[in-house]
This record gives sequence, C-alpha cells and structure tokens, in this order.
Amino acid sequence: MRASVVKQVLAHAEQDDRVLLITGDAGYGVLDEFREKFPDRFLNLGVAEQNTISFAAGLALVGFKVYVYNIIPFLLYRCYEQVRNDVCYQKLPITLIGIGSGVTYAPQGVTHYSVEDVAIARTLPNLVIMSPSDPVEAAACARYARSLDRPVYIRIAKSGEPNIQAGVPKDISKPQVIRAGSEVAVLFHGSVGIEVVRAVQECAGNPLMISMPILQPIDFKSLLEMLDGVGTLISVEENYLDGGLGSILAEWLVRDDLPFKLIKLGIRNEFIHAVRNNQGMRCLYGCASDNILRCLEKVLHNE
Repeated sequence: MRASVVKQVLAHAEQDDRVLLITGDAGYGVLDEFREKFPDRFLNLGVAEQNTISFAAGLALVGFKVYVYNIIPFLLYRCYEQVRNDVCYQKLPITLIGIGSGVTYAPQGVTHYSVEDVAIARTLPNLVIMSPSDPVEAAACARYARSLDRPVYIRIAKSGEPNIQAGVPKDISKPQVIRAGSEVAVLFHGSVGIEVVRAVQECAGNPLMISMPILQPIDFKSLLEMLDGVGTLISVEENYLDGGLGSILAEWLVRDDLPFKLIKLGIRNEFIHAVRNNQGMRCLYGCASDNILRCLEKVLHNE
C-alpha cells in the first residue's frame, strides 16, 4: 500500500509544482524516486515530529500542497497538539500519510503499534480519516485526498498487501461492496481485510462484505442502502474495539434507532505485552480468519 500511495503523490507533484513531501527520517527506498525527481520539493526534517507538523502548516498557509510521511506513532501521537492546533483548527490541506496501521510492526512492541489512532483521529474536527484495505483502495484514497481542500489522514500498513478490490473503485468516498450477500454483513477497514476475505471464502453461507475506506465522514445513507436484507453486522478491525469502526457503527445504530445486531471483532483496549508477529497478534486478539469464520457460522446458525 505504501508504494501505491507514494506513486499518487509523485503523480500529483508532476502535475502541480506546489506539491511538497516531508518525511521524518522514514520511508527509505519507497521515497527515493520522489527525492530524485524533485529534490527541491523533498524534505527530511529528521526526528523532530512536532516541528515537522508545524513546519508543514506554515508551508500550507503560503500555498503549498503538503504531504507528511511517517510511522503513525510519530505522525499522530507524538505531535497530536500540532495536528490539532496547526493543521485541523485551520483546516489546512495537508495529507498525513501514516505507516504501520494496527500491529503491522509486530513484534517491535507498543511504541510502534497503532491500535488507538482511529479513536484519536476521530476527536479532530475537519480531519478526513482514510483506512484503505488494499493497494487499489490506497491509490484511490490518495487520489481522492488531492481533491479535498482540508486535512486528510491516510493510515496504511506497510507493503506486500494483496488486492481485495476486483477493479478501481468508482467512488472511494462511499463504502465499498466487495462481495454481495444477505443476512449478515462483515464491515472492515485496513489490511486486516484479507482475513475477512479468507473467512468468507470458507463460509458456507452468503455474507455481504463491505470495505470502509473512509472512516470519517462515513456516507451512512449509502451504507444503509447496501445493508438491505441484513440483520447482523460484524465489524472487523486491527484496532481497539472501543473508538474504531465498531464504535462508529454502534453510535450510528443508536443515533438513528436502527434494528441491526452488532458484533465487534478487534483488539481489546489494553496495552499489548505479547511478543508475536503480525499474524500471531491477529490470532491472539480474534481478528484472524479462523475467528471471523467461527463468528459468521454462529450468526448463520443462530447460535
């Protein structure tokens, strides 16, 4: 997904000489082509994350189209105040590209995990939150971000994620039906989507699969139309259960007094002390394909 997003940033820079890319001592290899083609529009501000965000805001205020690339804890957590006050408060058209969503960087530990970033980002007015599920959606999100005159946060895993989408999405701003179905719908975002695909492929029923590449704002009207004939929703995310997609859906169901049953699969809200790889973490926290499949079968058999 990283390469898909950076490719779109490069294309934007080729079309608009106001485009600037800033990194915080990250992205070696994937950013090389941009740096070589546009050395005067590439900045590595080093391990100075708070300064980087404020610097980006200053550039945006004088007309530049700024992208900031870094690992999520150093893009959003360490400099939350600067993102809040300098970027979102002023509604500046800065795109934050966050790498390492969920537990992508397992087993490097809690300092590199990004399991609460959706909850944190949701507290920021004016911020569009994107969490594509595959490289195709990642590229579409990056293109969509170019059209928005406001702050954008794109959270992606790292590299090597398989495609889930069959083709280029017609409108990435809406929820994406990956597979038609009825009775139960699985809604997901991020690279954990491949676990949903594997589970549904093994399922004897006909569950509806919906990718949610935009988490804020969500087109709830379109989503409701997609859920015709569905009674149960299962949210799957490599994110804390509280504050992520599951919470967004729960709030929607209460707010609009909707009759759906909701089951949330994801990471328990706790500090992670276990040492496992990414797949091991998904198995530990119940968002791997085996657990998703068991959940689907229980729903389909009314257990």
